[in-house]
Amino acid sequence: MFILVVLFIIVCYFYGTRTFGYWKKKGVKHDPPLPFFGNNFKQFVQRASMCMMATETYKKYPGERVVGFYRGTKPELVIRDTDLIKRILITDFNNFYARGFIPHKTDIEPLLQNLFFADGDTWRLIRQRFTPTFSTAKLKAMFPIITERAAKLQVLAEDIVNKDFYDIRELMARYTTDFIGACGFGLNVDALSDENSQFRWLGKRIFQRTPRDAINGALKLMFPELCKKLTFLSPELEKSVVSLVTSIMKERNYKPAGKNDFIDLVLEIKQKGKISGESIEQKSPDGSPKIVELEISDLLIIAQVFVFFGAGFETSSTASSYTLHQLAFNPDCQEKAQEEIDRVLAKYGNKLTYEAINDLKYLEMCFFEGMRMYPSVGYLVRMCTSPHYTFSEIDLTIDEGVKVYIPIQAINRDEKFFPNPNKFDPDRFRDGIKDVKDFFLPFGSGPRACVGERLGQMQSMAGIAALLHKYSLEPAACSVLDPPPEPSGIVSESFVGGLPLKLKKRHHKVSS
Repeated sequence: MFILVVLFIIVCYFYGTRTFGYWKKKGVKHDPPLPFFGNNFKQFVQRASMCMMATETYKKYPGERVVGFYRGTKPELVIRDTDLIKRILITDFNNFYARGFIPHKTDIEPLLQNLFFADGDTWRLIRQRFTPTFSTAKLKAMFPIITERAAKLQVLAEDIVNKDFYDIRELMARYTTDFIGACGFGLNVDALSDENSQFRWLGKRIFQRTPRDAINGALKLMFPELCKKLTFLSPELEKSVVSLVTSIMKERNYKPAGKNDFIDLVLEIKQKGKISGESIEQKSPDGSPKIVELEISDLLIIAQVFVFFGAGFETSSTASSYTLHQLAFNPDCQEKAQEEIDRVLAKYGNKLTYEAINDLKYLEMCFFEGMRMYPSVGYLVRMCTSPHYTFSEIDLTIDEGVKVYIPIQAINRDEKFFPNPNKFDPDRFRDGIKDVKDFFLPFGSGPRACVGERLGQMQSMAGIAALLHKYSLEPAACSVLDPPPEPSGIVSESFVGGLPLKLKKRHHKVSS
């Protein structure tokens, strides 16, 4: 019996370390991995987010262009070199078109068949059909919804002024949830007036990582073949989203209802029938791309609405609240932003219009600087889709299926790219982002850049402008300049304890 136990332990050890020679053979530096966990133990047990792990790895090896990493037993590569980053995201995109979040391409959860998680031809065809949804004309049509929600945000702030502090992260999450509810679903979800609304619960649950979620995620990464049936998303979350979107589509008889919201737009897409286009994965005998098709099912529509809701409220609320947090700790920048807001809004009858937001150049600089210091999505992931790919600059070849991580947050805080990186300095972006576009990547870059970038920036800046037009912010007694990041984060970043700030009504006269 003793011998069997020893043999079992030996077999388990070799199974759990079978891939750990990958980076050593290729001469890539990395930390010693643990059996089964690799270098990712802290993330598996929720002591560090994926962004925190990528940042930690980046900082440990300042002289390297790439660093090896093992997530479970899977070899991955953290990219520290901006030339390699550009190649991965843009120049050689066809070798890195996949994100690789889903271990088994043929067994994808229904809600994860969306523009963010999908790979290959599914992603390409969805992107092809959905990109026009975020055109300038569509954004202008949506803007009155933003104006209405921004006005509600100002009213809600009246009740917060007398408090010693309020979590500005929660306030902006309620604002963006309210907007996405109206813009995405055509519903008055009232997340601003009711912090316990169904939509606010749904928004929180999407990004809440329970012990069940953590265990399932770790098992799927460590034992992908044995854990195919485990799901990343909780059953109650999937059930709630499917039920909600289905009920709205039924009310509209599965046809656009003239509301100019996202569900109308996806129903228009469905009416156009199958999506067809050139394959990114399959070639004809002559080497040309095959023509592939994608059926627009109800579940595929629901998956796009799901990601529109989740990504639309969470990333924007993080970006806007952290910008406000930094402005509270930098009153000179806040005053300059308020002077601009007053001046610009006066030109537009003190109304937040599409044109007014585009005129707020200094506020945009503040927004970019906030996104630099704390990007809502702190890393990018791409997976090698070619049998072999060689980074000629460093004579390194990786194999199909190896993921590469681009640690955006770490790069943004590297003084090599941004001098005095921990200082909030909006003037870095006086000339926009053209001089830093190769390494300032809060919305990604290349063909898989965020399709909703302009909408996200628009609603974030509108919320910030609405608050600063009538209120000033300052640190509360419990505020800290550098809030600790939430270690249970997966895709989007957040903060332990939120971002408590104190709101004060501005003393000078403001036209209403």
